[in-house]
Amino acid sequence: MTRVRNDLFDAGKGLDRGRSKLVEAVWYLLKCFFFLSPLPWPSRFKCAILRRFGAVIGRQVCIKPRVNIHFPWKLHIGDHAWIGEEVFILNFEPVTIGAHCCISQRDFLCTGNHDYRQADMPYRNRPITVEDGAWVGAQVFVAPGVTIGAEAVITAGAVVTRNQPPKMVCSGNPCVPVKNRWPTGGINDGGDANAPIGSG
Repeated sequence: MTRVRNDLFDAGKGLDRGRSKLVEAVWYLLKCFFFLSPLPWPSRFKCAILRRFGAVIGRQVCIKPRVNIHFPWKLHIGDHAWIGEEVFILNFEPVTIGAHCCISQRDFLCTGNHDYRQADMPYRNRPITVEDGAWVGAQVFVAPGVTIGAEAVITAGAVVTRNQPPKMVCSGNPCVPVKNRWPTGGINDGGDANAPIGSG
């Protein structure tokens, strides 16, 4: 006999959806047509839709096909950021992506969580921040409450459960810093060309 009581879970507790059910429904329909679609709808068009639903979107943001954004009104993307194909942003809480960031293919930014220490599994959601100039490599999981520091690089396939420092290459499960991004401090300095960064 399990102590877990999913039947007692209250979906309205610990989550502010931020908009009415009607607005959510309209957003979901538009998302299915223009964001989850494999068709390459122009990024400028998709950014305009996001702004209409309350997102803060900077200049010249690139959004590839098949991007899944849960609540646009809880999304902030800075100038010149790239959002790769099949990225999933589960933003029960705010997600902030800084300027000149790259969020690569199939990344999962997950602000949603449950408190497994309680039988009814209530929400335990936390915001996510990716600071300016960071690169999150392909197929990375970013957990609730995480901040990825400015100009950090998260290598492909990492599982990020804790904050990562700025200007470091970070890797693994769990993700940890492994070396400096800029070995000699210059903007165009190269590092280890064989580092397993991931596609962008």
